[in-house]
Amino acid sequence: MDSVICGIQQVGIGVADMKEAFGWYIKAFGCDIKILEDDKPAERMLPYTGGKPQPKQAILAINLRGGGGFEIWQPKGRALKYPAEKPRPGDVGIFACKIKSSDIERSYHHLKQLQGANLLGGIEENPAGKKHFFLYDPYENLFDVEEDDYVFSKTDKPTGGVNGVTIGVTDPDRSANFYSKLLGYDMVEYDESGIFADLKNIYGGEKRLRRMMIKPSAPMQGPLCEIMGTSHIELIQSPDIQPVRLYENRWWGDPGFIHLCFDIRHMAGIKKKAEALGHPFVCDSGADFRMGEAGGHFTYVEDPDGTLIEFVETFKIPVLKKLGIYLHLKNKDDRKPLPRYITKALRFLKVKDI
Repeated sequence: MDSVICGIQQVGIGVADMKEAFGWYIKAFGCDIKILEDDKPAERMLPYTGGKPQPKQAILAINLRGGGGFEIWQPKGRALKYPAEKPRPGDVGIFACKIKSSDIERSYHHLKQLQGANLLGGIEENPAGKKHFFLYDPYENLFDVEEDDYVFSKTDKPTGGVNGVTIGVTDPDRSANFYSKLLGYDMVEYDESGIFADLKNIYGGEKRLRRMMIKPSAPMQGPLCEIMGTSHIELIQSPDIQPVRLYENRWWGDPGFIHLCFDIRHMAGIKKKAEALGHPFVCDSGADFRMGEAGGHFTYVEDPDGTLIEFVETFKIPVLKKLGIYLHLKNKDDRKPLPRYITKALRFLKVKDI
């Protein structure tokens, strides 16, 4: 069977204090559904952790309004290494995390009032005419809150979840080919070059840039696809700078956006397709992996510039652990969304106290 890309499951974020960051992301972006928490050492990322397991704490949380989640990582027992310079558009790696907003004015007002949010100017329009605005979180990570109508579950949250990422690349055409053939992001929303007014308040945003926004042309599929919803990826290149690789000489889990993760079905199909493109798995957990109370199979590939892309085939999610109630996905239809009354049961994982 061919592989199925269900959507962006999460963006990995390395932080110095996991609980503090989780609390802030709940306030900022409503990600209060805690799917899992885990404190076992990271044993299967050895190419990116100095060749040996590294202690860590991690939380995966989502926003039931729809969109991807956050996988918040705190390395333990070692000094963290921060980026040598403040990231600029065109530096290689995940430059910004995009957030869904069905009410951009409300989202802007909410975040403007939130302690620790550093808004960069006002609401602007991207090259597709969609309204958006930028902010730094308290940890110097850049977020791009975007106008987007997709809502999975109506809640009182001021934003939805992750809508995609902006990735700095050295060759947008080569990267677009990779994301199209492996992940199905084959439709170009825009591809423009120049100096962009909507980036004028970002550090380095005054330079000439090429920006290409890509998204899937096919409809979403898979058991959890309706939670994650629609998404897109912006590829950005700067001809006027010598790009810095954002994770060069740093380890996976160090502060910043560490990976982009896709929820998938049929890992063997992904492996075959990735190898045919010349991007074999660089890490493979095996199908027996457990993280907290959740279970599944994760793998990684590198995109053409070395940015880490994760695939997770989810088998089990805890819903009410005390009662032994789990959401089992291993034998579900690989293409059909689960009934909403089942997926909305994840509301029982809502965090009240951190």
